[in-house]
Amino acid sequence: MNEMPENLKYASTHEWAKLEEGQIVRVGITDFAQSELGDIVYIGLPEVGRAVARNEAIAVVESVKTASDLFSPVAGTVVAVNETLEDAPEQVNDDAFNTWLFAVKADNPAELEQLMDAAAYQQMIAE
Repeated sequence: MNEMPENLKYASTHEWAKLEEGQIVRVGITDFAQSELGDIVYIGLPEVGRAVARNEAIAVVESVKTASDLFSPVAGTVVAVNETLEDAPEQVNDDAFNTWLFAVKADNPAELEQLMDAAAYQQMIAE
């Protein structure tokens, strides 16, 4: 298991979120999530321009084992998706914490405060 980056926030649904300039929140899945999923074969990304609610299922990851919904950690508008994943979804398996899936311009970046820090997430997955 890779080290948990301290600069990220973590959802109980195994997404990580990173606040960037301009209220942009970049989102991916955790290393724990990708290891539980196994080999990822497809990632269904949201449409750019889509308005999303906090905790709304907006994307899907499919692996050889299962399919799993991905949730937006904040309300806002999807402003970017990682198009390289269409042809190479295994990038998430290779480096989950450096492979973002989508970015949302947050209506209220303070919503990230409701997510866990690295220590709390580590404790949750250990239980």
